[in-house]
Amino acid sequence: MANIENLLPITGTEWTYEFAAHLLERVGFAGTPAEIEGLAAMGPQQAVESLVNYAAIDDSDLPAFEESGFWDDGLLTSTYTRPAATMRAERTGEAMGVKVKRSGTRPLQTVTNRWFYWRRASVLEARRLAFWWTDRMLRTPRPLEEKMTLFWHGHFTSSHEKVRDYRKIQQQLGTLRRGATGNFRDLLLALSRDPAMLLYLDAAENVKGAPNENFGREVMELFTLGVGNYTENDIREAARAFTGWTNNDLEFVIDEAKHDDGEKTFLGRAGRFRGEDILSIILEQKQTAEYIATKLYSFFVRDDVPDGFRERLGALLRDNNYEIAPFLKTIFLSKDFYSTASLGSHIKSPTELIVSSYRRLGVRELPGVPDPYSVGKVLGQILLDPPTVAGWAQGRAWITPGLLFERANFAREVLFPDLMEFKDPNLDPGEQVRKVNRNIRAGMDMTAASMEEGAAPSRSAGIQETFNTRYGSLIGWQEAMRKLKPISRRAAQFNLSEIVSEAGATTTTQAVQVLTRQLLTVPLSATTEEALVRMLDEELGTSLLAEAESYMEHGLRMAAHLIMSAPQYQFA
Repeated sequence: MANIENLLPITGTEWTYEFAAHLLERVGFAGTPAEIEGLAAMGPQQAVESLVNYAAIDDSDLPAFEESGFWDDGLLTSTYTRPAATMRAERTGEAMGVKVKRSGTRPLQTVTNRWFYWRRASVLEARRLAFWWTDRMLRTPRPLEEKMTLFWHGHFTSSHEKVRDYRKIQQQLGTLRRGATGNFRDLLLALSRDPAMLLYLDAAENVKGAPNENFGREVMELFTLGVGNYTENDIREAARAFTGWTNNDLEFVIDEAKHDDGEKTFLGRAGRFRGEDILSIILEQKQTAEYIATKLYSFFVRDDVPDGFRERLGALLRDNNYEIAPFLKTIFLSKDFYSTASLGSHIKSPTELIVSSYRRLGVRELPGVPDPYSVGKVLGQILLDPPTVAGWAQGRAWITPGLLFERANFAREVLFPDLMEFKDPNLDPGEQVRKVNRNIRAGMDMTAASMEEGAAPSRSAGIQETFNTRYGSLIGWQEAMRKLKPISRRAAQFNLSEIVSEAGATTTTQAVQVLTRQLLTVPLSATTEEALVRMLDEELGTSLLAEAESYMEHGLRMAAHLIMSAPQYQFA
């Protein structure tokens, strides 16, 4: 096929509205026809420059993340499991900044309550952080910055489910954003020292004499070289070099007493290597540049990367000394990027689907209904909680018949949001906690209120308990939700009648054409468009928009729902 694997830049005479739309969707999260027309008017070189050289664009209007105020210094001594917290309290009389009761029943209840509070609060704040980030993707005038942050989030993965500290995840997001299109060498070193990453990959357990191989393995297998380009001995030796790398809360530190300063042999080199030396040796390998370049190419262009082209991409990145921005400019200007094989071939991830849907409709504030966390959970991508250290599978993994149905449900909730039945998931602790709460409010004592269904009560049960976990969970949720700053919940603000009218449409046929241009990169078949026109004619009772001007919004939203439910809508 013409222009496949051709990295020469396209010319101004080849540049079209369709190419500009393709560029904006892949490099960012799509946009309105007016935004696409602005890029089309620039020409390819200026259009790519405007998206890649985003540092010159003022984004000071973007709101900063506003914390709920969950954190306090007592949590600096927090442990990450409830048994560890209560055992420490039993041994020392205090844990997580809270003392045990000096007398009375359930002396460890205070610490149990505190642990559940922190667990619940951190989860809720992580959801708020993910909401804030999704909103930032929607608002930003620098879409590539957030698109690259999303890419690196799936590459240098850390999961809040394990880290259990929204502050560390927030800090990591900042590191990814700052290094988004900078130098991969610098980003690799920064993420290797990142507290969330160190916790996620068990760095604290990697000590002299008993190395933990998690980080050493993943830094090669997933972050740099790729499978098959190192040996098991290389993993062991790398782990030794990284011994002592740990964190003091939000700061990276090296505990020299736990560092193995002996000689190591790694990828054919010998020396008393430290962690930085291992990373430098890795970056010298031809396979590293090929691995990173291919992964970037697959994310932005298409999955099919033959071996010979993979080598060319690696050379391009290596020749630019691992600078990401020049590499991306070459890709985004290349004839290959605009080839028939590349156009409309990318299946949108759930996050891309959510953000691009609103951007196409001209919405620039995340509405909150539907809830993006709930949508992402159903569709298979919960931001800040990748399923494994390998991140999310891409491409066809996003689509099954069931998931296609759920994507259509998301479109329906955007177009016809059900605010009457909507329940904020951040305020839903689950049926078990609600049941304990009902029992307590009905006057039951702690033990009876938290018993399993059908369990026989015992007079001595409460006296023998040192703490009650179900009650602690209730108290934890209550305290967390008292402090939780609410997420704004409203319907997306857009008007399809205005969009259609401002585009000059006067008939239902023209209205469907406007909507498909607004919403799609991959066109519908003529037969499908004709069916949409017939449906709209029937719904409006006329083919003339002037006759239905006062009531056509509902019908236009029905047509938009069918468009957004189509298989073509899932592609960028």
